[in-house]
Formats: sequence, C-alpha cells, structure tokens
Amino acid sequence: YPALRVRITGGPGSLIKAYIDASYAVHNDGKSHSGIVITVGDGGTVHVGSRKQKLVAKSSTEAELIALGDEMSPVLFAKHFREAQGYEIQPATVYQDNQSTITLAQKGRSTSHRTRHIAIRYFFVKDNIDRGDIVVEYRKTEDMLGDFFTKPLQGELFRKMRDNILNASQENK
Repeated sequence: YPALRVRITGGPGSLIKAYIDASYAVHNDGKSHSGIVITVGDGGTVHVGSRKQKLVAKSSTEAELIALGDEMSPVLFAKHFREAQGYEIQPATVYQDNQSTITLAQKGRSTSHRTRHIAIRYFFVKDNIDRGDIVVEYRKTEDMLGDFFTKPLQGELFRKMRDNILNASQENK
C-alpha cells in the first residue's frame, strides 16, 4: 500500500487525544505489553509506542494502570510543547478501555489490597488529573487505537484502526 501515509490535520489549540492500552501477561515471563497513540485535533497521529512493561502486573486493571503511568510522559510533553508555542490547550484527553483503571486513576488510591503496591503510578496520574493537564475517559475496546500496538488484529478491525491512525480517508487510498 504505497499510497498510505500519515495525514496530520488540526489547527491552533487543537485537542490532544491519547489512546493508552495494555495486553495483560502476553509475554513468556508474565509481563504485559503497553501501546499508545497520540493524535492532535481531528486526526493525524503524532506519536505511537509499543513496549513490553518492565514489571509483572497481577491483573489486567494493574497492567492498564502501569501503561497509563508509563505512557503519560509523551502525553504531557505534547501538551506542554503546544503550550510553549503559545497555544491555549485544553486538558489532554486520555482514553482507557478499563473502567476499574479509570476509577483507580481518578481516586488516586486503591480500595483493594491487590493494587496497593502500585500506589506511585496512580498518584502520578491523579496528580495530573487534579492539575487539569489530563482527563481520563472511557473508550470501548473496539475503538481503542492503542490496541493496534498491543495485540495482533485482523481483517476489518485492523483496516479500521490503521486508517484512523493514519488519518486516511477513502479518497486518499
């Protein structure tokens, strides 16, 4: 597909959107895998990432929280970079497909003994929520662009996510 290429659109002050996802315990050593897609404005991916997590998570919620904490730096960099250029930027929207992870991030503390040991990660996320740098919103799994970088996709779902990441419309193929 040589005609496929990234199209970046968006104007001054455009909203920064990040899709952060994790696949739980997919590596031989029990570690999970994180993926991120950052877009600006109506489309156009400006950052992607896919990496093995550095520690073993005890649950899928924990793996998602690890991904959220680890992938927050490029989200904040994109927001602060645009602000340094003189644009007024709204809080970056971080999409997450695990509602338990969203609850942990927004509360900034665990209500369970199973997740207490990763307190620093959700305090970091909660601090950025409280400062107004980010908002964390739920996004259905089938609309989670971060899945593209955490698990093998096939067929129509692969093409849908590829086209969204590239900001490719039908007439550009």
